[in-house]
Amino acid sequence: MKIALDVMGSDTAPATEVAGAIRAARELPVEILLVGKREAIEKSLAGYARRPRNLSIVHAPEVIGMEESPVASIRKKRDSSINVGVQLLKERAADAFVSAGNTGAVVSASTLLVGLLPGIERPGIAIVLPGVKGDTLLIDVGANIDPRPLHLVQYALMGEAYVRYVIGKARPTVGLLNVGEEATKGTDFTKETYGMLEASGLNFVGNVEGHDIFSGEVDVIVCDGFAGNVALKTAESLARAISVLLKRSLAMSPITRLGAWLARDAFVQLRKEVDYAEHGGAPLFGVDGISIIAHGASSSKAIKNAIRVAYESVRHELNRHMVEAVHVYTQHAQR
Repeated sequence: MKIALDVMGSDTAPATEVAGAIRAARELPVEILLVGKREAIEKSLAGYARRPRNLSIVHAPEVIGMEESPVASIRKKRDSSINVGVQLLKERAADAFVSAGNTGAVVSASTLLVGLLPGIERPGIAIVLPGVKGDTLLIDVGANIDPRPLHLVQYALMGEAYVRYVIGKARPTVGLLNVGEEATKGTDFTKETYGMLEASGLNFVGNVEGHDIFSGEVDVIVCDGFAGNVALKTAESLARAISVLLKRSLAMSPITRLGAWLARDAFVQLRKEVDYAEHGGAPLFGVDGISIIAHGASSSKAIKNAIRVAYESVRHELNRHMVEAVHVYTQHAQR
């Protein structure tokens, strides 16, 4: 299995990506293609005494910045690390593509160059979020801000396939993010989506609210990309704020500092449970190839785990299961 990694995308590229790739190469049975500026990659690799044999370099002299227009940049910078990596995916020279770069550019390149899976109308970005009772997959978190009800149904089908076959949970539950639990709540859009999900054959549990995202009681939550992105960014900001406020409170007196020291193991475990690096990357569902989007501030651990997500998705034939699920739904809806 070959996984192409854009090593020019993160805030600390290429050092972070190279470090993450080395960790992944030592743990996973994959060949990792480091896509980016050869000289910069070689310089980062030179810092490691032992270079895994399952690493190779694919030269890409251009870089798409975070502030650049997604569609314009992929058309203008054809030799960018994102374009070259996605092209490898298109040509089946790589089984998956991972990038911590410009999210819009990754979505645009994957959609325009590789294309969508049969039956899928719009791609969606999914993210696994930790919860009190377990993880929840939230989709869409930014790829499609003006979807139709059918798009959310397809997100639900793809998300259910991911949780079932990659995460390994039988008969996942699916919920629709709304402003209330009652079927009559929400806009005409959410009401129509509710009806379609109810008739989809999925294990649909109805509407869920914002406070349900981290409860862990629902396996898959679907929403439009606008609401999903706001929810995700709010959660990221809240996590940072809680960390700062907690440290400030624990440092207020010798007693609180002693309590923090005594509870240090619990804090380490908590940090691990809420750390996005544990999940690594967000799969871009719907494209005809495995494309994983990592956070721009990813650590080497997050990059390693993003590669792991790509590996697991390919190994479990995720796209085949998604196509089958959408086909079954379409056949059922046409009767």
